[in-house]
Amino acid sequence: MLAAVTDVAALLAAFHQQVRLAGRDADPEHVAERDGPVRRWYPRDPRAHGAMVENPEGLGDDPATWVARQRDFFVGRGQQVEWKTFSYDEPAGLGALLTAAGFVREDDEALMLGEAAAMVSLAPQLPPGFVVREVESDEDVMAIADLHELVWPGSRHTGLGFGDERRARPDLVHGVLVQAAGGGPAVCGAWLRLVEHTQFGGLWGGATHPEHRHRGFYRAVVAHRARIALTAGYRYLRSECTPFSRPILERAGLLRVATTTPYVLKPPA
Repeated sequence: MLAAVTDVAALLAAFHQQVRLAGRDADPEHVAERDGPVRRWYPRDPRAHGAMVENPEGLGDDPATWVARQRDFFVGRGQQVEWKTFSYDEPAGLGALLTAAGFVREDDEALMLGEAAAMVSLAPQLPPGFVVREVESDEDVMAIADLHELVWPGSRHTGLGFGDERRARPDLVHGVLVQAAGGGPAVCGAWLRLVEHTQFGGLWGGATHPEHRHRGFYRAVVAHRARIALTAGYRYLRSECTPFSRPILERAGLLRVATTTPYVLKPPA
């Protein structure tokens, strides 16, 4: 059996090499391009969500030029884009450059990495009358999308997007929800995206109905996704989490290895 990796630097190095440098976060349906040190991917339809920019290799000696080029590119397309920064990215003043170019900083999230095996043990005993299970149908996808819209108004497209990914690659994308044993609305739901050709799976979109919090439902969907990842041969799990879920993930053995901060550019109408 492989020894558990508890070294933050080793976890981050594995993630950076396998996922970021290899461009594995890109949606396979999106256009993927390199512009010098910048990596960008975006839907062909400028009205669609999901355009992203990253610079895992730094920005060289003239970072302001590369920032301006991405701003001009997406303004020209009339497309909203998120530049996703990591706290160890170079240059150190990247956030200030992005803000000066018109990008708007959003809330920080903790990048958490750790062993999937440790998270399986997180599974709680659910309250009587509730079950945790994997998404099996379009109706299940809609149930999670409805829950996301309730918790984060305006986010329905995120859940539906994961549903599209699941239909295209059911081996890599799995939804998990908690609901009453007899059916009904989802009281907790989330997604697992396994990153092909790596050891990493990503925990995404966890949401719990406000009336059903502090009952172990989120822990249940975390543990269920960890079990799916392990069964598929993935060793590590990743989460970019808010302060609400971070304590739960830390108790499961995930380690905070960095901070991610999105900077969003919304072109003029």
